[in-house]
Amino acid sequence: MGRVTERRKVIRIRDGAVSTRPDTLVAEEPLEIRLNGKPLAITMRTPGDDFALAAGFLVSEGVLGAADELQNIVYCAGATVDGSNTYNIVDVKTAPGVVIPDITLERNVYTTSSCGLCGKASLDAVRTTARWTIDDTAGDTTPPVRLEPELLASLPDRLRAAQRVFDRTGGLHAAALFTEDGELLDIREDVGRHNAVDKLVGRALQNGSLPLSRTVLLVSGRASFELAQKAVMAGIPMLAAVSAPSSLAVDLAAESNLTLVGFLRGASMNVYAGEHRIALRTAAAQG
Repeated sequence: MGRVTERRKVIRIRDGAVSTRPDTLVAEEPLEIRLNGKPLAITMRTPGDDFALAAGFLVSEGVLGAADELQNIVYCAGATVDGSNTYNIVDVKTAPGVVIPDITLERNVYTTSSCGLCGKASLDAVRTTARWTIDDTAGDTTPPVRLEPELLASLPDRLRAAQRVFDRTGGLHAAALFTEDGELLDIREDVGRHNAVDKLVGRALQNGSLPLSRTVLLVSGRASFELAQKAVMAGIPMLAAVSAPSSLAVDLAAESNLTLVGFLRGASMNVYAGEHRIALRTAAAQG
């Protein structure tokens, strides 16, 4: 399997002084995802958690929703002329009886580390393929998810403290799952934010934890449509980002009952949708 980081020579200039030194960079390699032996998608990712990434990707595509729908995932040989295994091709085999949506085998998606599911900006597609409605109650006796702004404001520092590879490279995005009480459940790093989210969701699928109905998803950088899509498809009620959301992400959040928070920095944040999950009255009283 490829390494998470690689070393490259760099010419360093500091205050006019020139020196040569090795630098640690985040690795980026292509991963081809096959579904039942047929090519489906290629994504540029940081090697590691490849099986979880593939499983999470198929959750966001509406193919998988439970652990028993996944038979196995294996690395494939044949990526080179001599047929050796480069660990850059995975084949996901679904369990017998799993119905495959028509769109998945038709379009051969190409994704990149920056844009995610390029061209699939359709609110209707998410609405029709989502397995769960975002409903954070579990019966009449369970109160809905509701977070204090102070708790939300503390999450980026917790995310940053858990980023191990970022400390060495400065070049990785991260996605983390928290409980409604602020407990860190899982964190994944990748050159692409959407890959990091897929790794989180894929691990949850493998552990039988979907839907993630009482969790908060925090991502570094911006909140794009594909990240909101992945949150909705995993049943996550709240998505927070340290940077701006896109207009389509806000539209999807509003339509799907997703709480969307952007510019989560220090004690400041913008709530774009689903404000009923934020204790706004408490915040106003303290302000």
